[in-house]
Amino acid sequence: MTEPILSLRQVNKSFGPAHVLKDVDFNAYPGEVMALVGDNGAGKSTLTKCIGGIHPIDSGSYEFDGRPVRVHEPRDASALGIEIVYQDLALCDNLDIVQNMFLGREERSGMVLDRASMEERALQTLAGLSVRTVTSVRQRVASLSGGQRQTVAIARAVLWNSKVVILDEPTAALGVAQTKQVLDLVRRLADAGLAVILISHNMNDVLSVADRISALYLGRMAAEVRRADIDHTRIVELITTGRSGDLGLAPEQTGETGDPDATPAAGGSDPAGEADAIRPGDAIGPVVEPAGPAETPTATDTDDEVPA
Repeated sequence: MTEPILSLRQVNKSFGPAHVLKDVDFNAYPGEVMALVGDNGAGKSTLTKCIGGIHPIDSGSYEFDGRPVRVHEPRDASALGIEIVYQDLALCDNLDIVQNMFLGREERSGMVLDRASMEERALQTLAGLSVRTVTSVRQRVASLSGGQRQTVAIARAVLWNSKVVILDEPTAALGVAQTKQVLDLVRRLADAGLAVILISHNMNDVLSVADRISALYLGRMAAEVRRADIDHTRIVELITTGRSGDLGLAPEQTGETGDPDATPAAGGSDPAGEADAIRPGDAIGPVVEPAGPAETPTATDTDDEVPA
């Protein structure tokens, strides 16, 4: 079995009282696409930022290429060979493709920029990814389509001898043809030996390109499975409930500890006060007494004397 190039074990991350990641195990394998799926708020973005050094982990182990490492900032992750392509792409519309690919890492020849060398490396990178949709690397990014922009962002990530590339929703807001173009590029990255982590809500994209799938549920890793061993329905069950058949979290980890609507039997005790407890999904509001017929005040209802 292939050993993971990136391995996180029992990782925890909190922000104040909010425990966002809970004992998370996660792996990425060279030459494979690992899809990271989960509902909004499951912890995908936080896990990604922990890998990329934006958020240091609170506890747990972080191993890269078989050795323990410490990643405290994005530069640490970049030095290891980890690059992240965020959903907003972080491209500058007023710059051309070469300038965007080398932004912040420009090559110099003496005191001036080595434009020829950068252009040559950009062309080689795009050719190595079999990108044929870009006609000129001197095009301004403002003139590119959504699929072409995503291609430039991915090419920038692999330009620096990356070993792990994380793609955050790379096909969001793309048309059918552009989505296929990006997914083909994702597959080529893995075929070139890179470990690709694909974050996506689109299950069709996940099933078409992933080799393995990791599902997060409320900050816990519900399962890591091979694509061949799971189908669309079971992935959705893992995302929404944390369990699917024999896969997933234990019932006590998903909150399924019993019937939340059960009430004590007549004459039974309720020491924990569960019958009156507020549970997820309960509607909370002011108690309104039912209206009844108006009562006529009597002498006992007022402090004033009733005249004889």
